Amino acid sequence: MKKILICDDEESILSMVSLFLKREGYNVITAEDGKTAIEKLEKENPDLLILDVMLPDISGFDILKIIAPKYKIPTIMLTAKSDIVDKVLGLEFGADDYITKPFDMRELSARIKALIRRMDDAEEKREKPFSYKDLEIDFDKKVVKRSGKVLNLTVKEFQLLKFLASSKGRVVTREEILDKVWGYDYFGDTRTVDVHIVRLRKKVEVDPSNSEYINTVFGFGYKFGE
Repeated sequence: MKKILICDDEESILSMVSLFLKREGYNVITAEDGKTAIEKLEKENPDLLILDVMLPDISGFDILKIIAPKYKIPTIMLTAKSDIVDKVLGLEFGADDYITKPFDMRELSARIKALIRRMDDAEEKREKPFSYKDLEIDFDKKVVKRSGKVLNLTVKEFQLLKFLASSKGRVVTREEILDKVWGYDYFGDTRTVDVHIVRLRKKVEVDPSNSEYINTVFGFGYKFGE
């Protein structure tokens, strides 16, 4: 069950939207001001935020600026204005959608479902972080760490490491690496792979002459892991 936090200072709207979404099968949390919304966001960890622009203490825009560095919560802005400036500001500050008051509950429901679908699709496509011994690879953020220290890799070195790690335990040939990392239309030869492997080992391995991660399988190619 998806958890939705609604923040609006109009009690009638808060009650109406809350009741409707509960009937739709959502777990609903409410807040009547910005301070309470931020507190409940931290405590309840909701899946989606419905946020009014005009609040008595903090504007919806300021709330977005406060929560943006810490949370990646999908947000629908509620605004009483049809002014395009408000809509643009909301999107620039991190909102995913907006709806202008007064609104039809069916439209709000449709926008929520569309946003949740996008969330779920993005989560399915997200590549899970990879770890082996002291090496950690965040494929989405394109960050590689060894013993907690970030390694400075070039784009091609990262792509090469990603392919090797994704093929962990399997021997991959130089031709396969060339095809998957450089592309089938690349006109270089397999020595390109060897040169990049040497460079990558210097950055990834504690002792490049005694590899823990990228191993040579003589006569065949390379294998990530033991």
